[in-house]
Amino acid sequence: MNAAPKPQPGILDIALYQGGASKIAGHANVLKLSSNENPHGAPLTAREAAREAASEMHLYPNTDHASLRDAIARVHDLDADRIICGVGSDEILHLLAQAYVGPGDEVVYPAHGFLIYPIVTRAAGGTPVAAPERDRRVDVDAMLAAVTERTRLVYLANPANPTGTMLNGQEVTRLADGLPDGCLLVLDGAYAEYAGDFDGGLSLAATRENVFATRTFSKMYGLGGLRVGWGYGARAVIDVLNRLRGPFNLSNVALAAAEAAMRDREFVARCAADNRAQRARLVAGLRDLGIACDASEANFVLARFADEDEALDCDAALKTRGIIVRHVPAYGLPNCLRITVGTEDGMTRLLKALTAWRGA
Repeated sequence: MNAAPKPQPGILDIALYQGGASKIAGHANVLKLSSNENPHGAPLTAREAAREAASEMHLYPNTDHASLRDAIARVHDLDADRIICGVGSDEILHLLAQAYVGPGDEVVYPAHGFLIYPIVTRAAGGTPVAAPERDRRVDVDAMLAAVTERTRLVYLANPANPTGTMLNGQEVTRLADGLPDGCLLVLDGAYAEYAGDFDGGLSLAATRENVFATRTFSKMYGLGGLRVGWGYGARAVIDVLNRLRGPFNLSNVALAAAEAAMRDREFVARCAADNRAQRARLVAGLRDLGIACDASEANFVLARFADEDEALDCDAALKTRGIIVRHVPAYGLPNCLRITVGTEDGMTRLLKALTAWRGA
């Protein structure tokens, strides 16, 4: 019998990504707070656009995403020719690694950084290098110290997942300035819409060829199930990525819904305001119960417990009440639970469950 082909080096070293659970046996009314989804769903405008586009699902979508790129450019005051759209921002992170990383190359990311970073690095044959953080915050000096002549990409989520902490603009600029020639800083702004007037690094990407910014429609815009993201950077980088991108990577339905969602600024403003209020309430509630947590700039809060056993005990207690949160040992935080900010009713239910667990 002929032997099967062997995969490229690094692929079998990839740990399979595990998404947040969504079901609990015996519970019909599950409160899912494990995947940082928008509890308000997608905007009505996006749903209507998707329904209309579905009538043409027999037709191929356009390959240049021109209408969606124009909507993004108008909202964020960007050059549409420097925008690329992908199957979630994950695809763009993959394309960047595929384009610029190979065997012998390194990719630097924060120690508690998004699990996709080492995955895309190994898939490209590169070596992931985790830089230590300081009290669950990205340490720019540690990031720069981890960079070598073999470093091709530096991935940085800001606000960070799963910690919710954030670097200020001055520190991000210092990181970009400290990188050697030929090294690209990739600013993952998946949660940028939740961080006040922060632009997710778009202004930096607009003025520097060594900075690339990515965004997603999965969080604030409530389109996680459609998988749409985008990136912004130098035209030379966009040209390279478009040579790798599949010509029909986004469906008619996804393109129509994303364009409508991007244009619906009232929905974004309302969801951002609601998230701020419920996030503050969650942080205060956790601290009142003696559960430590950092201030978050995202749509989730990282709750810290005395040790992993206590975190698992809390997780189990919440599950008995039909509530799912995210235990994050894979991020190097075994004593932590990441909790998505939900609706007012959802946070009331969660805080009652935590109070019962604490016996308060």
